[in-house]
Formats: sequence, C-alpha cells, structure tokens
Amino acid sequence: MTELPVPTPVAAPSAAHGLSNRIRWLAFAVMGIGTLMNVLDTTIANLALTKIGADLGFSQAGLAWVVNAYLLTFGGFLLLAGRMGDLFGPRRVFLVGLAVFTGASLLCGVAHSQVVLIVARAIQGLGAAVVAAVSLSIIMTLFADGPERAKAMGIFAFIASGGGALGAVVGGYITAHFDWHWNFLINIPIGIAVYFGTMATVPDIKGVKSGRLDVAGAATITSALLLAVYAVVQAKDEGWTSQATLLRFAGAVALVALFIAIEKKVANPLVPLSLFKSRNIVVTNIAGVLWAAAMFAWFFLISLYMQSVLGLDAQTTGLAFVPADAIMAAFSVGLSARMVNKFGIRGPMAVGLLLAAVGLLLFARAPVGGDVWVDVVPGMLILGVGAGMAFNPLFLAAMSDAKPEEAGLASGLVNTSFMMGGALGLAGLASLAASRSAVFTGQGFGPVAALNGGYHAAFVAGAACAIVAALLAGFLLRVKAPSAGPAAMPVH
Repeated sequence: MTELPVPTPVAAPSAAHGLSNRIRWLAFAVMGIGTLMNVLDTTIANLALTKIGADLGFSQAGLAWVVNAYLLTFGGFLLLAGRMGDLFGPRRVFLVGLAVFTGASLLCGVAHSQVVLIVARAIQGLGAAVVAAVSLSIIMTLFADGPERAKAMGIFAFIASGGGALGAVVGGYITAHFDWHWNFLINIPIGIAVYFGTMATVPDIKGVKSGRLDVAGAATITSALLLAVYAVVQAKDEGWTSQATLLRFAGAVALVALFIAIEKKVANPLVPLSLFKSRNIVVTNIAGVLWAAAMFAWFFLISLYMQSVLGLDAQTTGLAFVPADAIMAAFSVGLSARMVNKFGIRGPMAVGLLLAAVGLLLFARAPVGGDVWVDVVPGMLILGVGAGMAFNPLFLAAMSDAKPEEAGLASGLVNTSFMMGGALGLAGLASLAASRSAVFTGQGFGPVAALNGGYHAAFVAGAACAIVAALLAGFLLRVKAPSAGPAAMPVH
C-alpha cells in the first residue's frame, strides 16, 4: 500500500506573510482567473460536443466520455490535490497543476482521434483538480478570518457561478465561428498569464513534511468509479445482465471495498470514515450525488437537444444557458445566504431541488419542432432558481457536523461526491437516452423524433434523481446550520 508524506495541520499565516493589501488582492485576482479558466473550459467543451462528435465519429454514449474523463479525474483527485498543496507548498503545487492543465489543453486542441481527446481530457481534469483545490487554499492563506475573507469568498463564489454565463457566451461564439479545437486552445494564453501572475504575486509558502499521503486510497476510489462508469456506458450495447457488465460492476464494488479497507488502516486517510458518523454529512453527500447526476446530464443533453433537434447553432445554444447561470450567480452573491439565515438549511435546499426537478420535467416535454423561448428558456429559469437556492444550503449542511479542522475535508468530500455523481449520472442518463432512441427507431420513428424521445426519458430520470435528493433533504437533514464554511466548486 503506497503512501507519501502529508503535513500535519498548520494555522494559516496572519496578514499573508506581510504582503501589502494591493499585492494580496492582485494575487486573489490571479487565483480568480485560474478558477474562471476551469469553469470556462467545462462550459465551452460542452457546447462543442456536437461538432466533436461529428468530426471524430463519436456515438452519443461515447461522446459522454469527453465530459466524463474530465469529471472522473477532477473528482477523484480533489482531496489528494489539497493535501499535496500542504505537503509541497501551495504555490508550487498550483503551478504544477496549472502547467498540467494548460499542456493538456494543448493536447486537446491538436487531438484528431477519440482516444487522444479522451486521454487529454482526463489529464485536464487532473490539472483542474489541483488548480481548484489549491487556489482555495491560497485564498484562505491570503486573507485572515474576518470581513476581508468573507468578501474574498463571496467574490470567489460569484466567479465560480457567474463564469458559467461567460463560458456559455464565449464558448458559443467560438464553436459557431471557429473549429472546435479552439475551444481548448483558448486556455493556453490564459494559463500562461496565470502562471506568471502567480509567480509575481503569490507568496512561496513552504510545505510541512510530516505524516503520509494516501495515494492508494485516491487511486483505488478513482479506479472504482472509472470501472463503474465504463460498465454503465457499455451496458447499452452488451446488456445490463451480461456477464461482462456484471463483472465490471462486481470489480467496481470490490475496489470500493478495498478503498474502505485502506482508509481504515492508513494513518492519514484520504477520507476519514469517522466523517460518516454524521447524518448530515451522509445525507448531503448522497443528495449531492443524485443532484449532480441530474444537473450534469441536463447540461450535456439540453445542449444536444438544442443543436441536434432544434437545429440551433452553438452561439444561440450558449446564449440560452445565460439566464440559468446569471440567476445562480445572483444567488451566490448573498441572496442564498440571506435565505439560509431566514429559513435555515433544510427548507431552501428541499425547495430548490424540487424546482430543479420541475425544470427538468419541462424539458421532458420539449417537442421536435420546439421554440427556444417556449420550450427551453422557462426550464432554464426554473433550474437556475432551484440550483441557486439549493447550492449554499447543501454545502453548509455537508460541513455542519464537521470539526473546525475537518471543515476543508468535509467541503472537499461533498465536492468530490458532486463530481463523481455527475460522471456516473451523465454516463447512465446518456446511455438511457441512447437506448430509448434505439427503441423508438425500431418502432418506426424518424431519426430526430427518436433522438428527442431518448432525451425525454433521460430528463424524466434526472428529475426523479432531483426529487429523491429533495426528499432526503426535507425529511432526513437535521436543522443545525453553521455560520460559514469553504466555498463550493462550480457546477459546470
């Protein structure tokens, strides 16, 4: 069982090592641009899916791997990346992660085969996990507790949420007017600028060399999820009860069991199992998996619906996402926090998840000859309100029972659950859509009508996931709420 040293917890330095206020906020701006680059990349890549599929010959289910390869490595290495920042120093690890992400973006930008693109996206996800985890750590170090940190975290949350709207506009324009490779190549100048900006503004905080890093735990749980997603994707063609499918699921379960055994034995586990003694942590992580399954599948499938069924170009498709992203950004700058202060965690979270389910059900009735204003925008608006209401309560609930020294770990855990739920849900619902489309084709439906029928089935399944998450929140969450906590990762 392979482990590397990891630091014991240390207090964040006060006044950011004597940095001037101007330098601290410049460093924050650099971290914000790095976070924005991650959000933009995810949004832009989704808008290019139709062109990527046509150019590289992806099937609909296979196309989900362009997103899933990124999500799996992103979610699988978030916790490990944060600990590496503590061990080797956050600036050094951030720069390595940024270099990996930028280099992988170049590889995506020159990819001319399915395998190269999927491998490059997986490497991108690894770099993005490091950038996301360590940038938050750097921000927490730059600003001591108090009004300045609260202000910084509010702006950070706005960047993470509002970046989706900017990505929708920029990604739509690039996809409509340029080759899809430019959707990834745009990251290169941004990555270079952030690299040199980090060197100029972020202090070089040394790591603490003690303890051990749980590499075996990270590798085991990520492998388990990769195998599970692959089993779901292949089940459409091989059958859910085929020997190959059952063996893959059995292998995934065995790897999860091995992961649990590793976490019980190592001195510094990636995920301390004691966290799961809290009902709130268990409930919110399950709800996060279900909700992410619905949300990531929605973003993937509604993009395909608008382009493949309604015949919209990528630019118009991107603009259609702006209302939902803008509403989520508005909630992130204080509206959601005020709702939690007035109504607590449970109500806003449950109601928000139910509204998200309503939005998905509206998409499940969108016709072949639909209109974007009638059949897309209303669902987008309702989804934006629902997601904006539910995000903050979900992440606060996930940390409500965590000890102060475990707050970052609890936040990382729910972020990881979100990404993994998104990957599994996207694989499952994309496969469901493809399977139902094949059934409709066999019944004599035209290609577009069959495709749309498959999307309807997936939207209904996604709505069911959101409803179950809402019920879990409404009936099983305890009311206790914390006053503050680390920020959530972006949705897109």
